[in-house]
Amino acid sequence: MGKAKEAVVVAGALAFAWLAIELALKPFLSKARDSVDKSDPARDPDDVPAADVPKPDDDDLPDVSASQTASDVAPDA
Repeated sequence: MGKAKEAVVVAGALAFAWLAIELALKPFLSKARDSVDKSDPARDPDDVPAADVPKPDDDDLPDVSASQTASDVAPDA
């Protein structure tokens, strides 16, 4: 009877620990479960179609022609 009682105590302790974690982290777990429910498993967010990726124009790029390199700048003495 000792092994059965030990198994019941261990199972009860695990159930109590699981419930304590569920109650302590309820707001976070609710948000996480809601976001998982809303997600589309067929869509990978890392796969972006080429049409959705903006292409830089010449206007978007900074003008670096007048910039200085580290060797052009005199060290502070």
